[in-house]
Amino acid sequence: MENPYKEEFVRIFQQHVAREGGEKLLSWLSGTDFFTAPASTKFHCACECGLAQHSVNVYKVLREKYFEEGDSEESFALCGLLHDVCKAQFYKISTRNVKNDETGQWEKKPFYTVEDAFPYGHGEKSVYLIERFVRLKPAEAMAVRWHMGGFDDSVKGGSYALSTAFDRYPLAVKLHLSDLEATYLHEHGTSEVRR
Repeated sequence: MENPYKEEFVRIFQQHVAREGGEKLLSWLSGTDFFTAPASTKFHCACECGLAQHSVNVYKVLREKYFEEGDSEESFALCGLLHDVCKAQFYKISTRNVKNDETGQWEKKPFYTVEDAFPYGHGEKSVYLIERFVRLKPAEAMAVRWHMGGFDDSVKGGSYALSTAFDRYPLAVKLHLSDLEATYLHEHGTSEVRR
């Protein structure tokens, strides 16, 4: 299957990321299911290639709406494209029996489940995986770590670190807002489960 999102992702990455280890990171991604995986089990981009689609969408919103003089093209590409790298090797396809209303017959239907082999958190896992290949700057690490904003489990548990990160690192706020816009505005209706 041709994946236009993979092609666009790779083009953006190679155009803007010159940091040592970048090509190794891209090669590693190609050896995982990153470019064919969904972005969620049932919400936005819960479809084949959804994770690549979401990653490109977040980058585009980040770059088009929030890039200012003095910002780094490389930082925007790294953060926008890789914020959800934690979802590589994260979803599995399973099946369940669903009754066909027209025929009355039970049919096996595929659906996505989570099988987290490395339960390290969400944003922090993405930072960890990126830094196996590419050294992130503090602002980039903070942006990727806190891109979930108030949806992050540690924030729901009472951590105040998000407020400090948002106060000190504008890139973290920009990435979070871009993720929200891509998810809830641009990707509305992209879930195969909710059609």
